[in-house]
Amino acid sequence: MDIEQRIRELRELITYHNHKYYIEDNPEISDDEYDRLYRELVELEQQRPDLVTPDSPTQRIGGAPLEAFEKVVHIVKMESLMDVFSKEELIAFDRRVRAAVGDVEYVVEKKIDGLSVSLEYRDGVFVLGSTRGDGITGENITQNLKTIKSVPLAINSSLPLLEVRGEVFMSKKDFARLNEEQEEKGEPVFANPRNAAAGSLRQLDPKITAGRKLDIFVFNIQRIEGSTFETHSESLELLKKLGFKVIPGYKVCTTIDEVWDEIEEIRKHRSNYHYEIDGAVVKVNSMVQREILGSTAKAPRWAVAYKYPAERKQTKLVDIVVNVGRTGVLTPNAVLEPVRLAGSTVSRATLHNLDYIRMKDIRIGDTVWIQKAGDIIPEVVEVDKEKRTGNEKIFEMPDVCPDCGSKVVREEGESAHRCTGIDCPAQLFRSIVHFASRDAMNIEGLGPALIDMLLKNGFITGIADIYYLYRHKEKLVEMERLGEKSVNNLLLSIEASKNNDLSRLIFGLGIRHIGLRAAQQLEEHFASIDDIARATEEEIREIEEFGEKMAKSLVLFFSQPHNLETIEKLKNAGVNTVSRRGENGSSDLRFQGKTFVLTGTLPSYTRKEAAEIIEKFGGKVAGSVSRKTDFVLAGEEAGSKLDKAKELGITIIDEEQFKEMIK
Repeated sequence: MDIEQRIRELRELITYHNHKYYIEDNPEISDDEYDRLYRELVELEQQRPDLVTPDSPTQRIGGAPLEAFEKVVHIVKMESLMDVFSKEELIAFDRRVRAAVGDVEYVVEKKIDGLSVSLEYRDGVFVLGSTRGDGITGENITQNLKTIKSVPLAINSSLPLLEVRGEVFMSKKDFARLNEEQEEKGEPVFANPRNAAAGSLRQLDPKITAGRKLDIFVFNIQRIEGSTFETHSESLELLKKLGFKVIPGYKVCTTIDEVWDEIEEIRKHRSNYHYEIDGAVVKVNSMVQREILGSTAKAPRWAVAYKYPAERKQTKLVDIVVNVGRTGVLTPNAVLEPVRLAGSTVSRATLHNLDYIRMKDIRIGDTVWIQKAGDIIPEVVEVDKEKRTGNEKIFEMPDVCPDCGSKVVREEGESAHRCTGIDCPAQLFRSIVHFASRDAMNIEGLGPALIDMLLKNGFITGIADIYYLYRHKEKLVEMERLGEKSVNNLLLSIEASKNNDLSRLIFGLGIRHIGLRAAQQLEEHFASIDDIARATEEEIREIEEFGEKMAKSLVLFFSQPHNLETIEKLKNAGVNTVSRRGENGSSDLRFQGKTFVLTGTLPSYTRKEAAEIIEKFGGKVAGSVSRKTDFVLAGEEAGSKLDKAKELGITIIDEEQFKEMIK
């Protein structure tokens, strides 16, 4: 089989299995088998880039971050719906429809709480995706929509033109995960899944959107050439056949009472859906009747959205406790008198951060209203101040970490309070994973699974304990999935890491705001880790590119007794804590003071590898071209950065020239 034929075969297989997994929720192969197919396709397309097509599964995450979204004018207006909030309003809608068209069928669908988008296909290939915007003009978000696995890049049809409308959403589980990550980073949380989906779709970098795990339900045909249908329900069946994921469980009803029963049925099961809904949509089924009914300036006369009210309950806030996350962020949580809410018993609710508590004036002992953010995460939304007795207590964040006793800090401009302890139990797993990673101490064999096992079995309780694992060799050999050879290799790798440059150790300690480049600069500037620990903010800020935030972070880190104890244990274990810069000419800083920008694909290096070489020689790698750029290292398919470099007269080098420079 030739390479072109195999590429076609792999694309068909991957597209088929994508559909089974993301559309039908019925996978036929394991994740490993799928990954093998995908990797093979990537490798073949790298060999034959001329065979890469826009609808290839490998093109879901492609392209550099955008500077802005282009405007898109909708040929068919993306109308909004009129809302109704009671059975009486629904009946009034039915009377108006029947007065205009006589007997009528309705389709009742769940109203997904997401962001409305348009998907346009030409000859079966996805070519344009856009937001609703104001209904007339939206934004081009094609690259971001391609990252959503349930958006077909090609459909089972050669229709000359098809434009469909859908709702992009985030599942309840992924919404909860995203907010947890936001809180751990000390960044603002999303109010509900709709805001999360909208914020994710409007990222200028498609890779960020891809990481948000969005989904889509398609619910309408906006334009079509090459096929016809008489009813909305027929169009939904056509969309299914074409490979789209349509809103599940829609129902055709002939009376308004049937419509109401279906709305109530959806409401009853609302908390069981894995996606968030905020109502039900009622649409006239007949396309001819829709034409007769027409639209107002704002909304169609043939459809309404019945909105469910948010369920809120009142209860007592008994206490506020603080949890420490994996990144050291302290999150206050309300302890509540248990109350039944949206299908479950709630006894805890997130309070996000101190600013949130102050804004809502929440106090221990208050009577509060709670609801679930997007029917998912319980949160305190309001205080019933009329029920205050005067015994309520104002909450203060602790000065020291409740898990390890290290100092808690809140940096200027941030909402998060953070623990500064390097060996804090709450964040220890994440700290050790980072410490052992390739850019830090590069301890081969010490991956997340083994670290988790070592922590659970009590072999390590802090970073420095890694270097004392040899004491437990016999017990380690007996552990599941290890054995003598694996343990020997691990211990050899740990021993080798003792001789790393000081910069790797500094980076591995995970000091906030201190990345790999900053760690290298510290090694260039100071003779040892002890010198860094004794340095003042003013002395640290003498280093080029070091500002107040970085200097404060370093001084704070080395002022914590827990952190100094860890460093002392590392020294005692024989880990290098001395700078080797200038030792017998071993530190070659030929690129010091030079800024490089990388663009395109290099034959022999990944961008990360090339960047590591530049930084090793004292250079700096920037993300964009400016007048301060010294060199642009350009590979194949270099884009706008190369054009800008030419425009500014920046020196442009290829890989061969780069190799000469690093000889």
